Order: sequence, then structure tokens, then C-alpha cells
Amino acid sequence: MDEKTLVQRAVTGDKEAFAGLYTRYKDGLYRYAFFKLGNDADAQDALSDCIVAAYRSIGSLKNAATFSAWIFRILYRCCCSYVKDQIEQNSRADISVLERVPTEDEKLLSVEIREALDQLDPADRDIILLSAVAGYNSREISAVTGIKATTVRSRLSRGLKKMRTFLE
Repeated sequence: MDEKTLVQRAVTGDKEAFAGLYTRYKDGLYRYAFFKLGNDADAQDALSDCIVAAYRSIGSLKNAATFSAWIFRILYRCCCSYVKDQIEQNSRADISVLERVPTEDEKLLSVEIREALDQLDPADRDIILLSAVAGYNSREISAVTGIKATTVRSRLSRGLKKMRTFLE
């Protein structure tokens, strides 16, 4: 079944259609959350929150063609909320709690790429992750982040240049 039909059926309450959409998008959503949040557990939590929120509000989706941007926008907000909550928790945490052994997934992530991403401000990092990990173009990234498409293109270009410079 094509995506448009799945979305239309999911909007009317078809659980199997929503499950089909989830199956199509879960890997890309997870990859974005993983790169945004930095570890598997946090990415899984954010993805779970995203899917629950999307399922609850799928009936409000007006245009089936915008499903991809719509669900990534939900994940983007879930990740931002999760980061904010983590910052608040960490500011109250004992420093010894913050020292932990990295997971296997974190070890697989290139240290150099992570360091290059860390050189960017959070908005530019999001734009690069949405482009490189989720495969979105500037118009789609604009729909997710609320930043104008022309601004997305210039920030993507500057961010990638900054990363290249750092990696050289």
C-alpha cells in the first residue's frame, strides 16, 4: 500500500495503517534521535514518546503528503524536551552520577564526527542531522524546525564547512 493511502487510513483511526507508517519511518526516526541525543536509551525513549504523541494526534493531520515532516517535527520536539529535562536533572545531579561507561552504540559513533558536531550550535547541528541522517531537503527541514528554507540552506552550508575545517 502506498504511503498516502496508509496516512489517510491512519487518520481515520486504522491502527494497522499507523503501524505500517511506523515500520516505514522507525529506522530514520531512531537514527535522528540517536545522533541528536547521543545514546541508545535516550533515543529509544524519545522515539517512544514521539510515536505515542503521533498516534494520539494523527487525526489532526490535514495533508497526507506532509506526514514525513509532521512526524519528524514531533520527534524533534520530543528530543528538545528530553534534552531540556536532562539538563535540568544533570544540574541537580551529583557529578559522580554523570560519569558512566559509554554504550556499544556510542563507541561505534565516530569520535571525530561527534566532536565536529559538538562544534556547532544546536540549531545548526539539528539541520545537519536532519539532512545527513534523515535525508531531508531544505524545504522539509524548514517544515520540521520552523526555520526558513533559505536560512536552512545557508546554515547547512556553513555548518558543513565548519565541520570540514574541524576534521582537517
